[in-house]
Amino acid sequence: QVQLVESGGGLVQAGGSLRLSCTISGRIFNSYTMGWFRQAPGREREFVASITWDTGRTNYVDSVKGRFTISRDKDKKTIYLQINTLNPEDTAKYYCYTNTPLSRDWGQGTQVTVSS
Repeated sequence: QVQLVESGGGLVQAGGSLRLSCTISGRIFNSYTMGWFRQAPGREREFVASITWDTGRTNYVDSVKGRFTISRDKDKKTIYLQINTLNPEDTAKYYCYTNTPLSRDWGQGTQVTVSS
């Protein structure tokens, strides 16, 4: 089991940018996939982006393609989510996760609020 701690959320004006970070402790295997979900008030948690730990192959939900970029730093055991051109519909709590063969582990989330 790994532990994940997110940071980087905040209040930002529409059109601005943020970079979210997720630092992972515990052993990471190359077979793991990490990523981000988000949950807006009154809505279900939705997938945003993922990245494979070994090759760095990425995947995005269609609605964020071109604005969001997921990346990882193996040395720092950290994944990032760069969010550009923020709009109020991006307001949500963002959670990082890691998929292992046995489980999906979650961080506690970081709040992103976009003002219009």
